[in-house]
Amino acid sequence: MGTGTGLGRVRGLGSAKSGTHHWWLQRVTAAANLILMIWFVVSIVRLPVVDHQAVVLWLKSPLVAVPLVLLVLSTFWHLRLGMQTFIEDYVHDEGNKVAVLLLLNAYVFLCGALCVFSILKIAFGGVPA
Repeated sequence: MGTGTGLGRVRGLGSAKSGTHHWWLQRVTAAANLILMIWFVVSIVRLPVVDHQAVVLWLKSPLVAVPLVLLVLSTFWHLRLGMQTFIEDYVHDEGNKVAVLLLLNAYVFLCGALCVFSILKIAFGGVPA
């Protein structure tokens, strides 16, 4: 087997033809994390007091709950993408690789779902102020 045509190498079309997609997703989620984390820190700093009641009232606003859910989703997606790359590169046994990737997906899904549930429960008034 050869290394392909020069044009194919320039276009970045490797054997899987999808490596750049994963790379771009990591960059997009990193940029989203940066923007949303700056918003989160600035929002917390601007609160007049940081006690339980103030944070619950702050989180009940849709202008806060929606970006916070987006931050959680973007952060866990970024975590999954990065850990998937690490596992694919450094776990060489195929059986172990599949098992670890399944555990990773379960962990990310469960933790992300728990975070989103918690945010929505507060936002929709499930926690007394």
